[in-house]
Amino acid sequence: MKNNKTVIITGGGTGIGKGIALKLAKNNFNIILASRNISNLQKVKEECNKLNNHNVITVQTDVTDSDSVSNLFEIVKDKFKKLDVLINNAGVFDGGPVDKLDIETWDKVLNINLRGAFLCLREAMKIMKPQKSGKIINIGSISGQVPRLNSTPYTTSKFALTGLTKAAALEAREHNISVSIVHPGNVVTELRQIRAEDKDSEPMMNPESIAELVYLSINLPNNVNLLESVMLPLDQLYLGRG
Repeated sequence: MKNNKTVIITGGGTGIGKGIALKLAKNNFNIILASRNISNLQKVKEECNKLNNHNVITVQTDVTDSDSVSNLFEIVKDKFKKLDVLINNAGVFDGGPVDKLDIETWDKVLNINLRGAFLCLREAMKIMKPQKSGKIINIGSISGQVPRLNSTPYTTSKFALTGLTKAAALEAREHNISVSIVHPGNVVTELRQIRAEDKDSEPMMNPESIAELVYLSINLPNNVNLLESVMLPLDQLYLGRG
């Protein structure tokens, strides 16, 4: 049965975004998948269709570009007339020793992980404030609490994303909108699967685990907010790691 909730998932073509999409597809959400890679989005859409959810659209989107983000939200307004949930999931990891870090790497990570989240959050607020309802869930990282070595751009972006979340949550609550952040530990994604040294040496969890937490947050009563949550593999080192 269709539940009539509409959700945007950025970075919806791989990893955590894909896991969330499939979980919500099983529960009959209207799903808008956004990413620069339209091929990946189409593959996820086909998987959602196999779950008997045909209420999935894909929108090629560069979250760092304000016009591209505006286009995404205009499409959603035109088709669904509302937005219930935004999952700010688009992100990238890169880094290295600070003294060897080039400005292009710094700008790339901050633009995607922070600027992109802000641009999408801003557009979501424009829809949700008049509605007097909505949920925005940012996907952070435990690196935004305890850094991993040589991860300065990524760590900085995720610390800042927590600040953006809390500032937006304060502004949004009088409009009956919740803004929250989920901090995952090690997740097996397409990128991590090819890094055998990570997979073999560190405990991992699947994107489906994060999807369960996101689904829980979406379905909480509207008068509460799971403001900040951490999920990591039981055996993962946490203090001193990221």
